[in-house]
Amino acid sequence: MTLYLIRHGQTDWNVAGRIQGSHDSELNENGRKQAKKLGETILESQIQLSTIYTSPQKRAYKTAELIGSVTDKPVIPIKGLEEISHGLWEGLTWEEVKLKYPQEYGQWFENRRYAKAPGGESYDEMLKRVLSALHSITTTHKESAAVVTHGGVIMCLQCYLTDTPFDEMRKFKAKNTCILEIDSRQLFTNQHIR
Repeated sequence: MTLYLIRHGQTDWNVAGRIQGSHDSELNENGRKQAKKLGETILESQIQLSTIYTSPQKRAYKTAELIGSVTDKPVIPIKGLEEISHGLWEGLTWEEVKLKYPQEYGQWFENRRYAKAPGGESYDEMLKRVLSALHSITTTHKESAAVVTHGGVIMCLQCYLTDTPFDEMRKFKAKNTCILEIDSRQLFTNQHIR
């Protein structure tokens, strides 16, 4: 089964460089335009979608709704696809985090897969819940589908799939409304079950 991972459209916090995480921000006008344009691109392409699964967070759900309105595909929210929670760091820029939480940031920066922001979750914890959600999708659905989610989720999955250290995840940084095609069998092969 082919999954098309899509990052949500732009938000005001994306523009300002603020950490969103579990904060439930809305798409801005540009983000809504990006989502509609992606829907049109999907229609014009050879991509065959049956369903659009989405993180229930507003920015992802609205992106999925707009793509669905253009492609005439159903939209189904799935718990587990949400962005990583960065706890007390949410709403701050990374520069502000370095100034306000230097020790915690240093520990997180050095051990990004397992360390976490105060009150947040680790990338490893997020990866486990995302894989569980994707497993649920792929065991109940056999046709190609879109999965609208978040930048951190996409970077984390790419590290997992390519055995890339999590401190190098920025090389997989996903732009708003980018689309990444993956074969769902890659997610659940023996080499990736840990």
